[in-house]
Amino acid sequence: MCFAVLAGLAVSLSAGQQTFRTATDVVLLPVTVLGGGDALVRGLTGDDFEVFEDGQRQIVTFFSEGAAGDAVPLHLGLLLDTSGSMARDLARAATAAIRFVDALDEAVDATFVEFSSDVRVSRFSQASYPHLFERMRSNEADGATALYDAIALYLSAAAQQDGQKVLLLYTDGEDSTSSLSYGRMSEMLRLSDVMVYAVGYLGGLTGSSRGMSQLRLNDLSHQSGGEAFYPMGGDALDDIYARIRDEIASRYTLGYVSTNRVSDGKWRRLDVRTTEPGAKVRTRPGYFAPVR
Repeated sequence: MCFAVLAGLAVSLSAGQQTFRTATDVVLLPVTVLGGGDALVRGLTGDDFEVFEDGQRQIVTFFSEGAAGDAVPLHLGLLLDTSGSMARDLARAATAAIRFVDALDEAVDATFVEFSSDVRVSRFSQASYPHLFERMRSNEADGATALYDAIALYLSAAAQQDGQKVLLLYTDGEDSTSSLSYGRMSEMLRLSDVMVYAVGYLGGLTGSSRGMSQLRLNDLSHQSGGEAFYPMGGDALDDIYARIRDEIASRYTLGYVSTNRVSDGKWRRLDVRTTEPGAKVRTRPGYFAPVR
């Protein structure tokens, strides 16, 4: 069942500082390894990775490939832009998202955020997915776009969840009415432990609007360790969602207890390497230390 419907915006940058670490101070990193042609590299072990924090080698104490199961549950977030600018793409975006959620058995629940001028947030267990799908199908494109407020509200809700968090964002990337600026919302994302996959519907945008939307969707995805995709037609959506599912199923989760025990809230730069020849690693660029 859905847990809440939120109106308005009441979030703070400090909300994310408790995340990215478990109760035992283990820093958890979702890691994607890519080989030639961006093929996903599977079958690695913990010994195939090296983790550096601010240049200092860390000892990996937790390792998992794919969904980490009960040890680190996977929570899915869905942000669906229902503003008027999505009129030509909303129906196919909702349909493709429903197919994606239905096929992702690893997620223990889904937090659904629908936004136009207003933002609504609801959380659904797997058993209540039929209600989620009904909600998604019933939306009509109308109103302005509070994209940054919607992301901030999701991040605030996700900060209360323990485990892995993957957010799928369906939007054309424009924002017309948020109370939060892009910079402030982006800082909230850096404070969180959410990985973002953005699906940008840019066909209705032109010129500088299109370029700015793509730039910001790329930024949100890359700073969280995720990726951005831009479907050119309905047929491309299934390929995009298949790729995202494959990444979730084949990604690695690395955990370590930082050698830096100072609780100063400062940014810590991360560098994750693999000994796999020719492979490259995609993960978060860093995290903020806790404040006690």
